[in-house]
Amino acid sequence: MTRHLLPLALAAAIAFPAMAGATDLPTPPRIIVSGEGEATVAPDLAVLTLSVMREAKTARAALDANNDAMAAVIAAMKSAGIKDRDLQTAGIQINPRYNYTNKPDGSQEAELIAYQVTNTLSVRVRDVDKTGEILDKAVSLGVNQGGGIAFTNDNPAATVSEARKKAVANAMAKAKTLAEAAGVSLGKVLEITDQNIAPTPMPINAKAFDAAGAAAPVQAGENSYNVQVTVTFELK
Repeated sequence: MTRHLLPLALAAAIAFPAMAGATDLPTPPRIIVSGEGEATVAPDLAVLTLSVMREAKTARAALDANNDAMAAVIAAMKSAGIKDRDLQTAGIQINPRYNYTNKPDGSQEAELIAYQVTNTLSVRVRDVDKTGEILDKAVSLGVNQGGGIAFTNDNPAATVSEARKKAVANAMAKAKTLAEAAGVSLGKVLEITDQNIAPTPMPINAKAFDAAGAAAPVQAGENSYNVQVTVTFELK
């Protein structure tokens, strides 16, 4: 048994020093640069966040009033062509409201005044041109809390790919300039990492539409998709 194990032990003893020597090799020279790319496209989807708040002496009464108002809003959304899959309850909150009175000893006495119930609905509008009309209907039927609107794209993959290509081209141009200035040549690409930056939602205030006689004026504009990349090149 010992005779068979001895050659294996000698082989292992020879292999380990070789591997240790390989890890001690110096890191080849390299350059790390960042690049940015941007591509724009018209939005084809609007996402609205609409909230209804109702107040009453009891939580039950406040919830009933809120349910009636939100049911009317949902019915209006459906009549405007919004499908069930594009309507989603984002949250329901029931909060007591107190009136605080200062007492002579410096403390406060809390008196329960009412209960507030807020129901928030997320609506995806696939016909962007109807966004203003749908906002106007929602406010007329009971939406009375500030929400949000985001113009986005159902499938922005092609636009993001265009931005990514521009970002890589930008990084390569930077690396070439730096290498030429340093009197060296670029080698192969060793690593690429990227980060997408999507458009951010814009806030809206439902009260701004209270007196609107027609559809709320809404401009969709263009969405800008940004990509940042970091590229590591080998230097020769």
